[in-house]
Amino acid sequence: MTDADSGSRFLDRLSVLVVEDEAIISFLLEDMLTELGASDVRHAGTLAAAMAQIEARMPDIAVLDVNLGGERVYPVAERLAAAGVRFLFTTGYGRSGMDPRWSAGIVVQKPFNLATMATALKDALANLPSP
Repeated sequence: MTDADSGSRFLDRLSVLVVEDEAIISFLLEDMLTELGASDVRHAGTLAAAMAQIEARMPDIAVLDVNLGGERVYPVAERLAAAGVRFLFTTGYGRSGMDPRWSAGIVVQKPFNLATMATALKDALANLPSP
């Protein structure tokens, strides 16, 4: 996919936190986010690491895998929402496998491609985080 296909580098100068426990997916996301213009992509593979990343520096936007090796990512979503940081969820189980509180938010079904992620990120940037 080229920049023209994804609608430009709309993440220009934004920092992104990727919370994902599968290293290969995390690095795939980093490649996508960099192609979309993100200037800083940080990774966290566990709930504790994600909370530490947030406490150290709040991102501009976040991509949250719902299931982190058996832990749900919802405490991270709550913290981001309280801070007004936009985010989206990724999951292999679909929206129906999510906590009802968060299922109305932006959810990207795995596997995904650059175009799908670009659309979801644009939607997240255009809307406030879920309650």
